[in-house]
Amino acid sequence: MAITILGISAYYHDSAAALVRDGQIVAAAQEERFTRKKFDAAFPAHAARWCLNEADLAVTDLDYVVFYDKPFLKFERLLETYLAFVPRGLRSFATAMPIWLKEKLYLKTVLRDELAALAPANGQKPKLPPLLFNEHHRSHAASAFFASPFDQAAVLCLDGVGEWATSSVWLGEGNRLTPLWEIQFPHSLGLLYSAFTAYCGFKVNSGEYKLMGLAPYGEPTYAERIRSRLIDIKDDGTFRLDMAYFNYATGLTMTNARFHEEFGGPPRTPETPLTQRHMDLARSIQVVTEDVVLRLGRTVHAETGAKNLCLAGGVALNCVANGRLAREGPFEAMWIQPSAGDAGGALGAALSVWNEFLGNARTRANGDMPARANDDNARTRTNGYDAPLDAMNGGYLGPRFRDEEIEAQLSGQGAVWTWLDDDVLFSRLAALLDQGHVLGWMQGRMEFGPRALGARSILGDARSPKMQSLMNLKIKYRESFRPFAPAVLAERLGDYFEFDRPSPYMLLTVPVGQAIRLAMSEEQQALSGLERLNVPRSQIPAVTHVDYSARIQTVHAETNPRFWRLLKAFEARTGCGVLINTSFNVRGEPIVCSPEDAYRCFMRTEMDYLAIGNYLLARADQPQHPDDGRWRDEFELD
Repeated sequence: MAITILGISAYYHDSAAALVRDGQIVAAAQEERFTRKKFDAAFPAHAARWCLNEADLAVTDLDYVVFYDKPFLKFERLLETYLAFVPRGLRSFATAMPIWLKEKLYLKTVLRDELAALAPANGQKPKLPPLLFNEHHRSHAASAFFASPFDQAAVLCLDGVGEWATSSVWLGEGNRLTPLWEIQFPHSLGLLYSAFTAYCGFKVNSGEYKLMGLAPYGEPTYAERIRSRLIDIKDDGTFRLDMAYFNYATGLTMTNARFHEEFGGPPRTPETPLTQRHMDLARSIQVVTEDVVLRLGRTVHAETGAKNLCLAGGVALNCVANGRLAREGPFEAMWIQPSAGDAGGALGAALSVWNEFLGNARTRANGDMPARANDDNARTRTNGYDAPLDAMNGGYLGPRFRDEEIEAQLSGQGAVWTWLDDDVLFSRLAALLDQGHVLGWMQGRMEFGPRALGARSILGDARSPKMQSLMNLKIKYRESFRPFAPAVLAERLGDYFEFDRPSPYMLLTVPVGQAIRLAMSEEQQALSGLERLNVPRSQIPAVTHVDYSARIQTVHAETNPRFWRLLKAFEARTGCGVLINTSFNVRGEPIVCSPEDAYRCFMRTEMDYLAIGNYLLARADQPQHPDDGRWRDEFELD
């Protein structure tokens, strides 16, 4: 009998469920995609139910359920922190304790009640599987190593905080993870970055990527001040924060009056204009973060001797730091868990049970491609560089929809469509993109993690100098400075970018190739801040950031054949092997999951066409509905 394990992450942010069967990843999804509430932290009832349905299981059929952290250890950390900072933490203590005493200390009971609610209603109390708890950073480490293509690797986990750990180092070998050392709360690289995120007026746990995108517009004016006042960085990359500048350990905000005085004033009010100071602050903390990550990477390599490195935790979503570590670090190969944040902890917890708790032989197989992933010859080719396949199936682990389901949902919306076979569809879409149209693209299984990877994407022509602003302001309804990522045919990576390794999960920022860069005039070079936004930097200006970088996704025929085929059709027509790829959503909305979600988003924006499977929809053909814009109130601004 197959052993099935359901992993759960919940009650902090971005809850998720993941199902593993005999070591293979069968299904994984975030709760937000079903509830349409971004970063939904509630118990992932919808995601768990979908995982069970995908595997044709009832909750009572499971062998184990595992939660991604240990609440009692977290409670211990909270109590010790409050005691250490008495009396400064009284307000925060008074706010947190009722929630803990009412719910979180009884999490085992809460979880069993939620699981029981998933069981078939037959009038009897369901017999639930054993409920296990995994440590937070072990869940992160397991999500990175056991899903990676490596048999042996060092593992570096960096986030805000789990129970106690904020940074941890592991050695992964076969089906074992050995903890080596950790840095504990309140000293946290993730919380330091989040402090600057909040100070610059962005939302913690969602706005960090905005700060990263803003950084190239600034100068590292404050970097030395951060190093000398806020963080003591040792040569080996370990660090300590001066907590006199922060409020997150004792209060309800990230920073305090001393921090504000040090950096020139109170925090920016969200949605107010960005100044050069905010851009310089973003650049400064980004530079410091990269410095720490590079030093830690070199230390981990020296201590373990491992030639491979795996990364997880929220800081592992900092693709600029990842890119520098990949290019300048000592490792031969790197692999980053595409769902590196807390959602990925659900998957890591399940993989940890299979490999470590049960002691089973490790498998890199994925349920969608078991033979190929188990085959030592199964590899992807990127610009001449071979890489073994991992266990993530390209990140495509979520729901998919059959033609009859697509038709039913579109009909329910009153949509008008044309069904086209593949040859006609790809040729038609390539022509539309070449003509400057914006395309909503929904194909196959939904991605697991924060990045759209060509299953739930909005696509455009990277050659267009106007496309970046157009898609930000009229499609995504978000800030104009935010960059878009290029999806590039893996075999043509070197034609556009100074990099030669696969990056299928859009987690590495690399330089745009010198051969396609455009020279700037003296007048253009004299521009500063956001004035630099609309200056074309390369032959693919819509995906070239102001510092001549790009957050790349290499598209492989082995893992996403339909997206690869669309890129090939576009290349055949234009000679260009790159498209803009951004997530299929508007600002504040989770990435779309279903055809109904996709059609609704399509009609609320100025997208021109929508392709769901083989169904092509033109905006001009759709019935028009009055739009007063009030739907935007459904989504909190990110």
